[in-house]
Amino acid sequence: MTLGLILNIVQITLDFFNARESMEEEIQALLMISLSPASQIAYNIDVRLAEELLDGLLRHPATIDARILDSEKQTMAAASKRSPDSPYRWVSDLLFGSSRAFSQELKVPQLQNLPLGQLTVTIDTYHYGLQFLQRSSYTLVSGLFKSLVLSAALLGIFYLVLTRPMLNVISSLSEARPRTPEKMRLPVPAGHTEDEIGTMVGIINQHLETIDSTLAQLRLAESAMKNYSSRLEQEVEDRTREISEKNDALQRGNRALVRAKEDAVRRARSRANFLASMSHEIRTPLNGVLGMLGLALEGEADPSQRDRLEIALNAGESLLGLLNDILDISKVEAGKLNLENIPFSSRALIEECATLHAQQARRKNIDLVTDLDPELPENFLGDPTRVRQIVNNLVSNAIKFTDEGSVRIRAYHKEGIFHLDVIDTGIGMSGEGLQKIFSPFSQADADTTRLYGGTGLGLALCRQLVERMHGQIAVTSEEGKGTHFTVTLPLPIHEDSGTLQLPDVASSLQQIGVALDFPDTSPHGQSLKRQLEAWGIPVSSPNQAPDAILIALADTPSDITGTATRWTGAGVIIADTTGTVPADPAYQVLPLPLNRSNLYQTLCRAAGVMTDLDTSAIDHNDSVSGPQRPLNILLVEDNQVNQLVASSLLKKMGHQVYHAENGLRAIEALQNHAYDLVLMDCQMPVMDGYAATRKIRENPDWRTLPIIAMTANVMQGDRDDCIAAGMNDYITKPYKRNELRAAINRWTRPFPQES
Repeated sequence: MTLGLILNIVQITLDFFNARESMEEEIQALLMISLSPASQIAYNIDVRLAEELLDGLLRHPATIDARILDSEKQTMAAASKRSPDSPYRWVSDLLFGSSRAFSQELKVPQLQNLPLGQLTVTIDTYHYGLQFLQRSSYTLVSGLFKSLVLSAALLGIFYLVLTRPMLNVISSLSEARPRTPEKMRLPVPAGHTEDEIGTMVGIINQHLETIDSTLAQLRLAESAMKNYSSRLEQEVEDRTREISEKNDALQRGNRALVRAKEDAVRRARSRANFLASMSHEIRTPLNGVLGMLGLALEGEADPSQRDRLEIALNAGESLLGLLNDILDISKVEAGKLNLENIPFSSRALIEECATLHAQQARRKNIDLVTDLDPELPENFLGDPTRVRQIVNNLVSNAIKFTDEGSVRIRAYHKEGIFHLDVIDTGIGMSGEGLQKIFSPFSQADADTTRLYGGTGLGLALCRQLVERMHGQIAVTSEEGKGTHFTVTLPLPIHEDSGTLQLPDVASSLQQIGVALDFPDTSPHGQSLKRQLEAWGIPVSSPNQAPDAILIALADTPSDITGTATRWTGAGVIIADTTGTVPADPAYQVLPLPLNRSNLYQTLCRAAGVMTDLDTSAIDHNDSVSGPQRPLNILLVEDNQVNQLVASSLLKKMGHQVYHAENGLRAIEALQNHAYDLVLMDCQMPVMDGYAATRKIRENPDWRTLPIIAMTANVMQGDRDDCIAAGMNDYITKPYKRNELRAAINRWTRPFPQES
């Protein structure tokens, strides 16, 4: 029925378009027949003949108005009649419109260019719409009748061919007994042996046979289950008794575990106390050793003696670094290492680390390369101290195990993740060595320890720091070909950063361009080229850009002098990988590894372009807002060596120093004399620094007196204890002059600046 209705609608739609087209053709034919007489009438201006012609046009059943207009659009003759009324007219008007107007220009063959007027005919579309509606009604009624007849015939055929055989099959299935369904088989309906119904009955009979065999197996299983039931009940009783006995043993084991846990907690507390005590006891004499060595170096003029003292100072600082690594690992394992979440520049941090290790790489005659993505975000949120530890440990480790080639530091940001790669061409590691390098006090093998030394703490600390920052560290290596460390950290980008940003590269530098003269074997050329192109500075070879700024890598003084003399372009920059290139007005020196701000300033100087960029790093630990005035400082310290070291440093800064051996003596000294600042040790006999500070803060006259803790305690919580006791600041032993000066400057006022 639906298909028949759709076909009828399609046929009616086609008839509708044919009716409209037929209407157009019939009216156009009527106009063409009347065109020649109307033209002659208009030419002769015969009104009587015009009326006869128009009356003839009105005899057409669809014409309701006919007019002949002259060349000035004035009516020469007109005839019209009323449109017929019908209850079905609205349907015709909806489909064809209520009326249509047709117009034709009047001309005679002899005078084609002479306008005679127009013949205008208006027709009522109801004549054609009525014919279309009659045909559509007939088509629709006859189509529905045909669909009904066809549907009835199909229903009868389907009943005989499909429905009745299926009902027979269903009736046979309904006769099956619920308790013995496997005993029945379905008969194949007559005449359906080879068709789909016969196939379906056959499949059903196969399933009934399968049910029959399955039920037989089930009955066998039931009998076997009954036999096993009694044995199972006995086993359950035995197992229940056994479980009860094991439960008693488990309870005894739980009580033993509780006791073991309590013992482990006591041991952990003891270890923490031991680490704190060890840190204090080692750092106190180490502060004296390093301080005295530093003071001795300042006054020693003999080169051989200075070398010995520098060796001793470096050994002491190495010992301090080892102590810091051990304490950091202990803090991480104990869950007592807090991470900062402050803005920092990853680019500045990596370039600072590379500069720090550059001399170590030069001594081994290897290239240290910084390959930082020019699109690397300027600032991230995280802990710069711990990120610096990771970079320093990986770079120092790579340089130590590389005897020739290069160490490359690569950094970029992708999909919200900060990526750091340290790639070296060193000795590499075996697969067995890769499995244990992140374990504390472990190296790849015993030969590595003998040849290169080290404690194996650096990579273990790196792994633990990376994991604390929810990142990952991975390593790939091949013996004799090098090692590739990859660190990924989910550091968020700091949007509202106030750190120093590089200005836009001057347009003059972009116009001048750079001629890069680096050998193909140099690993620095590619990173330098990437940064220049990121600034929009064209980079080419010296032969292609003779007027550009030349950046050349020269190994010997003669090469440097010759290169600077021969070049006639905008300027010359000598890239220095040795640290020994002398200063000369003929060229600018660019130290490598690459530092972005150094590169920009060097380009500007070479091209004679003025820039306001201050590329000098701001050392916040050593910066002051003006010349520091002499202070009266009370040094509270029980160790005489540390007293001597601190006093010497303070006096070199121009301050007056007074001593107190413990907190009680410090209070007595404050009562007898006015001081600008107190440097307070924490662990002292008679009265420690915490108690002394709390006692000092009780006096209203001393509540604003700056008190800075100078302690060897570096465990988690020590700083908080100092602040809670009332101290203003905190520095750890062994301290350096810059750290001590920065702490004093933060809490005292400098001399006023002269205008």
